[in-house]
Amino acid sequence: MARRGAARGASDRKRSERRQESVSATVDGGLAELVPDRERPRAWTLLLDGAPQSHVDLDDPSYLSFEYQRRLGHVIDLAAPAGRPLQVVHLGGGAFTLARYIAVSRPRSTQQIVEIDAPLVQLVRRELPLDPQARIRVRSADARAGLGRIQDGWADLVIADVFGGARTPAHLTSVEFLAEVRRVLKPGGQYAANLADGPPLAHLRGQIATAASLFPELALAADPTVWRGRRFGNAVLVASDLPIAVADLTRRVASDPHPGRVEQGRALADFTGGAAVVTDAAARPSPAPPPDAFS
Repeated sequence: MARRGAARGASDRKRSERRQESVSATVDGGLAELVPDRERPRAWTLLLDGAPQSHVDLDDPSYLSFEYQRRLGHVIDLAAPAGRPLQVVHLGGGAFTLARYIAVSRPRSTQQIVEIDAPLVQLVRRELPLDPQARIRVRSADARAGLGRIQDGWADLVIADVFGGARTPAHLTSVEFLAEVRRVLKPGGQYAANLADGPPLAHLRGQIATAASLFPELALAADPTVWRGRRFGNAVLVASDLPIAVADLTRRVASDPHPGRVEQGRALADFTGGAAVVTDAAARPSPAPPPDAFS
């Protein structure tokens, strides 16, 4: 079995190394493209309708290129002592970048990926195969419906990174959705979400207020220009019922290639500015990025 696995891995590597051009396919979310990274031999960027979604390096899954993925990587690193296996739910699959990261940084972790776009899952599985030894289950389902099928208190970490047409669907922004997240988390588990917004940051403020209605501990990491409402960008929200390692997270985010800032407590409450909790009845998708957001 080990010899067959090694042979398969060598075959996958040779097949990937021969590719020099992009791979594209029509998926439920639009046109998916896998574009090779010319600086890293077996690294690829996944785009959907031209919008960058994920970057993955098959030779080094611990390498996180995208700013928001690096920040989610910091959350993963701080979620438990180094090397300890985790039980993780990923809402949104992309190129399975963070699941691959956890598989190499925390061996024996058990992970579930919920990704609604079945043709995208098939493309990624075929072109960027997962390590067959990794304990990663991929389910093609709506994120909220898939979350509803996970048992109470199963997860150490729930990571939400769900975008359809570059917008987070409305039903994944509400307090009812976050109540399901909290149900799935173990006591002391953490919820981490990739959020996208631009001036006047009404969506971001609403998401913080919504999370604060269920979780007593919050932190938000973002680029300073996003904090100041000067441009559209990503922010990573972390929520838990136990204290978050904010000092360590702050140091890591500040040392990123594109340094960011972390806020919590009073500063985060002041930023939220009395925004209303989002309910299913009032939920709206996250705002569409401006045309030049990915230029």
